[in-house]
Amino acid sequence: MPITDATDVSEVSEFSEFSGDAPARVVDLRSDTVTRPGDAMRQAMAEAPVGDDVFKEDPTVNALQERIAERLGFEAALFVSSGTQSNLIAMLTHCGRGDEYIAGESAHVYRWEGGGAAVLGGIQPNPLAHRADGTLDLADIAAAVKPDDPHFPRTRLLCLENTIGGRPIPLDYLRAATGLARDHGLSTHLDGARLFNAAVAAGGDPFEQARLIAGNFDSVSVCFSKGLGAPVGSTLLGSREFIGRAVRWRKALGGGMRQAGVVAAGALYALEHHVPRLADDHAHAALFAEGLKDVPGLVVEPAQTNMVFAEPAPGLTADEVRARLARRGVLCGAYPGRLRFVFHLDITREDTERAVRMVREALEGTPTR
Repeated sequence: MPITDATDVSEVSEFSEFSGDAPARVVDLRSDTVTRPGDAMRQAMAEAPVGDDVFKEDPTVNALQERIAERLGFEAALFVSSGTQSNLIAMLTHCGRGDEYIAGESAHVYRWEGGGAAVLGGIQPNPLAHRADGTLDLADIAAAVKPDDPHFPRTRLLCLENTIGGRPIPLDYLRAATGLARDHGLSTHLDGARLFNAAVAAGGDPFEQARLIAGNFDSVSVCFSKGLGAPVGSTLLGSREFIGRAVRWRKALGGGMRQAGVVAAGALYALEHHVPRLADDHAHAALFAEGLKDVPGLVVEPAQTNMVFAEPAPGLTADEVRARLARRGVLCGAYPGRLRFVFHLDITREDTERAVRMVREALEGTPTR
């Protein structure tokens, strides 16, 4: 079964299965991308000083780039519209046409981002199987590196993801994998869309933990519109020289934004205010998983960060369970044979407890309360 943090492509028209009015309070656990900016974030966006970012004159964008680079220990950062664009720019900057990158078969860069590196960059993917904990076997990585021979693409880049499938990847593994890559002459990129979830899960100061994780890589992508709750935006981090080349690819991809400080202010607010509170999402996910561990018809995995995965028992499909939950006001993602519930800043403890009740009722056949 693929490991996935991706948004379910079947989530359009989420209330289409309701017969009658939708529930008064919907608990939306489809993704941590569904959050809405609060009043303080909206005020920061409305009041943001702006300029032309293509001319590098937007003070809010510049402040965000400087702040995230300093926080994660990089020389420079580049604000972009999305995590997909950030990862693609990274691969285009690290690799040329005819080169190859190594990634997990369920990694976003390979599975969930439209094949952009191959389609737009002529960069061949080499997907490897994940182990149960989401990591790639180091021996598999070493074996995937091609010899310098004109019969083969040139292996240039190792891409890892943290978290992946809601699982934080251990720091010792990241050090070993990136060290192996360097020994083989490869560059390294981290899809850190949920980097701060991994950092919070590690314990201690989340910014210190994030810096330790990011410091193993040549480039890192960080998303603000997932757990951190901004409406849009990611940053790509790397050396000053690397980001200088990345700016060209952002322009070529149509990613040059003008008065982008309006949206960068939301990301900056999220960075300053929403990182430690990710622990609340993790706690709600753990509470949810614990509340469902004995529900008939559902096998629930323990939560490691803000995601809970469950498999319906034989005789039930994921789509059927998802439809039952939707009618009770709980939205989730459904994949072949699997359900995903994602907790975020718009979900309270009360929402979590209500979701537990609704799931139990949907699968135990008790009346809706």
